[in-house]
Amino acid sequence: MKTGIHPDYHPVVYRDASADFAFLTRSTATPAATVVWEDGNTYPVIDVEVSSASHPFYTGNARVVDTAGRVEKFRRRYGQTAPQAEPVQAEPAKTVAPGEAAR
Repeated sequence: MKTGIHPDYHPVVYRDASADFAFLTRSTATPAATVVWEDGNTYPVIDVEVSSASHPFYTGNARVVDTAGRVEKFRRRYGQTAPQAEPVQAEPAKTVAPGEAAR
């Protein structure tokens, strides 16, 4: 690799407070907060809202995760969408007697 053109790639702890779960990996992110890891070293920590320990797909628990009120935020930003169309009623089928042509 060329020197001086790549971002710093260092160990970082990702922590999911809702599931009391954390893991150590490498990242280019540089948060200001730090945490003492199990090995006794201090690493930068990034707090996340959802991880594999709390995501419904991985846990099998169907729960609603809406920390920011996304639906309400969308409605406030864009207002009500186009008015709802009236449901279309289907016309009853016409029966044709044998020997008559349908018009």
